[in-house]
Amino acid sequence: MARVRLENITKRYGEETAVDDISLEVEDGEFVTFVGPSGCGKSTTMETVAGLTQPTEGRVYIGDDDVTGLAPKDRGVAMVFQNIALFPHMDVYENISFGLRLRKYDDEEVRRRVEQAADIVQLEGMLDRMPAEMSGGQQQRVGIARAIVRNPDVFLMDEPLANLDAKLRVHMRTELQRLHRELDATVVYVTHDQAEAMTMSNRIAVLNNGKLQQIAPPLVCYNEPTNLFVAGFIGSPSMNFVEGTLIEDGLETNNFTVDLDSTRVPGVTVGDDVTMGVRPEDVHLSRFEETVGSSTAPIRAQTDVLEPMGDEVFIYILLSESVDGSMKQDPATSPNQLLMSVTPDTAIEANEEIEIILDRSKIHLFETATGDALVHGITDLSEREPGTTPTEADS
Repeated sequence: MARVRLENITKRYGEETAVDDISLEVEDGEFVTFVGPSGCGKSTTMETVAGLTQPTEGRVYIGDDDVTGLAPKDRGVAMVFQNIALFPHMDVYENISFGLRLRKYDDEEVRRRVEQAADIVQLEGMLDRMPAEMSGGQQQRVGIARAIVRNPDVFLMDEPLANLDAKLRVHMRTELQRLHRELDATVVYVTHDQAEAMTMSNRIAVLNNGKLQQIAPPLVCYNEPTNLFVAGFIGSPSMNFVEGTLIEDGLETNNFTVDLDSTRVPGVTVGDDVTMGVRPEDVHLSRFEETVGSSTAPIRAQTDVLEPMGDEVFIYILLSESVDGSMKQDPATSPNQLLMSVTPDTAIEANEEIEIILDRSKIHLFETATGDALVHGITDLSEREPGTTPTEADS
């Protein structure tokens, strides 16, 4: 296997910039997923690695070789796409071996490689089947086996599970993780499904509008998002966002104030606009305050819509200034509404007056103007002792 390195990759189509100055490195044996919304440039970036698209600017390296000008067949990569594109008139053996036979491998080597690949993806006993006789998951395994037999330096997978039903996607995620472990393969994977990205990857590269927003291990992107976009995109359901203004002793929003020493928030000063982010699982009923290490003061609210999900219940809550039953907005964007998750045995009803608290250790602050992250967790931004200066408090 080999590492993949992109240096300042830019791809333009006329005046439209699909990929904007992306630089990153995928280590040998690493599983890296490009994730982002439709049109963010993730597939175009992969296509530059594959050689299907030539970058307008920048260089592509596989191993130590500059492959920017090489044809796809000369790059040592194998591709698996959303459209599996099996030959319907060929059986499984013929589909898997097609590329090897084109390259004039001898029959014994072809047979050895096909049987080895079939064993890895658990297709034993199916080599004489026709594609029409197989399930969607089995067909996807044939496509993966077709890539394995080439012994590539890098596997490139562009939304290979998108056409499968939900249960089969979960199963195939496990299969791909096992495959990566067994082959010790370098994998570059593209998906818009953050569950795939979070569960399978060593690192995820979050893209938006052609720009790389963050590349880090999944839990780092989840717990320490670099900006508002990553915070809102990673995690399902989305993080709650509430805009406010820094005052001397806290963050003031339309509906509540969070106590903190604003002089210790880096990059901003009193009077600046900031955005607070908190995930639904970090919003709690005040009666459970003892389970929260560092909680905010209670906030008056009213429950709106309850969504039982089996292992948890999502609750849309209206804050005090909007308790009129008329607010039905997205909690990620509404200034007067939050989303909270609770356990299914929690006694709570719709249209119930409640008090909530936020876990201060899980509150994120972002600069509203730029979207850049300021701090993750505000438990150490406590109010100064009376009479102390910021320097004395920090010491």
